[in-house]
Amino acid sequence: MDGIYCGPPPLPDELWASWNFDVPLLLALGLLGFVTRHRPAGLLAVGVLFIAFVSPLCALSAALFSARTVHHVLLVALAAPLIAIAFPARRSSGPAVPFAVSTVVLWAWHAPGAYDLALANMIVYWVMQLSLLLSAIWFWRSVFSAGISPVDQILYVVASFAQMGMLGAILTFASTSLYAAHAMAPFDWGMTPLSDQQLGGLIMWVPSAVPYAIAAAMIARRRWSQLSGDAA
Repeated sequence: MDGIYCGPPPLPDELWASWNFDVPLLLALGLLGFVTRHRPAGLLAVGVLFIAFVSPLCALSAALFSARTVHHVLLVALAAPLIAIAFPARRSSGPAVPFAVSTVVLWAWHAPGAYDLALANMIVYWVMQLSLLLSAIWFWRSVFSAGISPVDQILYVVASFAQMGMLGAILTFASTSLYAAHAMAPFDWGMTPLSDQQLGGLIMWVPSAVPYAIAAAMIARRRWSQLSGDAA
């Protein structure tokens, strides 16, 4: 079971031919699409997962840490909240434990040893992907639960982005490249391993704020609509 999922790192002129038509993956996405066919958020999540795992982004993430960062942001900050909206929690004991677990999972998989192992072994790779996605779904379902106050919801959304941004900052300002899996391929893309890592850190630190800001705005807007309705 050794080898990088989506194949070896592609060269720039090979990228747009590097689609991943793995049959079990396509069947899983098709099943999720069927289950969520009447839930727009679920269908959007399927689209995000398609980009992450089927499009050439999957192959590019074998070459570049920065592309892998985009891949992970798609999982935890886009696909996961969309699935949480499509399948809301009936009740929640609060976001504290899901927040802690999802944070530990994210940071643990970005430890160099764990990260490199995941890119070298198919089984570990899928443990990484599923644990990132499922822990993030758990977190977002707890945040969107009706039993949580809007203030707490927004605080946990901000905290979730803050911990990701902190990890991104550490990667951005690291003085050396940390991941052996990306020790060579970045040169084919006009980058050094360190500059690729710094770009990945910046993606986690800055652009990833957008989905979190949208989630916080949605929570605030829903609360405002509730207050307006009560006042009327």
